[in-house]
Amino acid sequence: MIVNKESLPPDSLSANRQIARAASLVTAAFVLSNLTGLVRQILAAKAFGTTDAMEAFNAANRISETLFNLVAGGALGSAFIPTFTSLLAKEKRQDAWRLASSIFNLILIITILLAGLAAVYAPQLIRYVIAPGFAADPAKEALAISLTRLMLPSAVLFGLSGLVMGILNSRQRFFIPALTPAMYQLGMVFGVVVLSPKLGIYGLAWGVLIGAAGHLVLQLPLLLKQNGSYSPSLGLKSPYVREVARLMGPRLLGVAVVQLNFWINVRLASMQPDGSVTAIQMAFTLMYMPQAAIAQSIAIAALPTFSTQVAKNKLTEMRGSLAATMRGILLLSVPASLGLILLREPIVAFIYQRGEFTAFSTRLVAWALLWYSAGLVGHALVEILARSFYALHDTRTPVLIGMGAMSLNAGFSFLFSSLFQRWGWMPHGGLALANTLATALEMVGLVLIMRRRLGGLEGSLLWAGLGKALAAGALMAFGIWVWSSLAGNFPHWVFTLGGILIAIVVYSTGLAILKTEELRQLTEAIRKRFSRS
Repeated sequence: MIVNKESLPPDSLSANRQIARAASLVTAAFVLSNLTGLVRQILAAKAFGTTDAMEAFNAANRISETLFNLVAGGALGSAFIPTFTSLLAKEKRQDAWRLASSIFNLILIITILLAGLAAVYAPQLIRYVIAPGFAADPAKEALAISLTRLMLPSAVLFGLSGLVMGILNSRQRFFIPALTPAMYQLGMVFGVVVLSPKLGIYGLAWGVLIGAAGHLVLQLPLLLKQNGSYSPSLGLKSPYVREVARLMGPRLLGVAVVQLNFWINVRLASMQPDGSVTAIQMAFTLMYMPQAAIAQSIAIAALPTFSTQVAKNKLTEMRGSLAATMRGILLLSVPASLGLILLREPIVAFIYQRGEFTAFSTRLVAWALLWYSAGLVGHALVEILARSFYALHDTRTPVLIGMGAMSLNAGFSFLFSSLFQRWGWMPHGGLALANTLATALEMVGLVLIMRRRLGGLEGSLLWAGLGKALAAGALMAFGIWVWSSLAGNFPHWVFTLGGILIAIVVYSTGLAILKTEELRQLTEAIRKRFSRS
């Protein structure tokens, strides 16, 4: 992320540089992780396509992912990092590491208990909750139950790894934690390439467990270098543990609502034409890849800095940092959204269409990707706005806004999928549109409240950034349209790569014509780096 220098005080500039440096490292790691994930998806799509086996895998994996997100996903990070960082900023090192030990012990116990319960009640979870549509095919239902039980231990491993990631991020260590998704993807690649030829879809499930172990193990050497001390205590009477629990409570409720929406989507898709469950999963993942590289990496890097600014009561600095961060996200997410919308079908065909992944599979995924991609900007801004509230030790506000939005999402899912079916459109596209609209409403709510909380959000800076992004994006869309009319029947790889290259060049040219400060800073930074080399 590049920051705009013109409207920021010197202290805010220093904080922004810290965020930018950390974000650049995290972005690089996220790009590598996304590329690894892309390889995994290509291999899995070739091996299983949108078949019943892949449908069963996606439904089963949703259960273990839900457990992780509820216990030690974003809910824990948003509560633990501000508390842990605050203790370190106040030089209460022993209290900080005692807090980390207590949370580690609690996560281990809770995830083991919940995974055990989910294994016992897996048949009921599949049949009555997450995939009732599978009941029409007993073999498909039985496979989903078996895969669920096999993959549940990954929730325990991810839970512990999520806490380690929070500790390292609090210590301004971002690169190695950001590489952990690549380890997870490599485990699944191993499962597809080495295990699946003999074990079928079970090989991919074993890859999930191997990848989850790699996700944790990769971070342990760096954790040991932090010279922290471990305490075998639950710390139930500790005020700091209670602070984490207090902050985590509302956020946990918000995560639960988000996961409920995922379950509703899988449930509805399981009752739609074959391949719909896999289509929404793959389309969301494709949309999420640029979102993670753009917004999640920046947000992860920004949270410790925001938390430190709040701990030192420097809210003016935080306002400037947040506004500059949001502007950078807008300049990156707008072209990504437009590019996915305009190139959706050739992108899906280029990446996946081989082996068991047919032309019909491409149409299924591209249709969902169209509606998900329209919400990429909203997802990206929600990512950073939510973390700015967490830095203020306020998990309640974003949770309430998110709960309202996700409640609408649930209603929209039923409404739009029904309308799409009535109009003769593939109904799973309505599930994607519901998510996009609900996320846009969530973004608007968070912006309005945060602007009031900080006494403004540098509105002129943000509107100028959005205007330049849209103007350059319109020029980029025209360039892609011209390319589409000239490319004719080119192979998918030529059409896709050519379209992406044209999009980057035309958009960058548009920003240069508009004299965008961020582009000038990036060019200057590259020039200086090569000069030093």
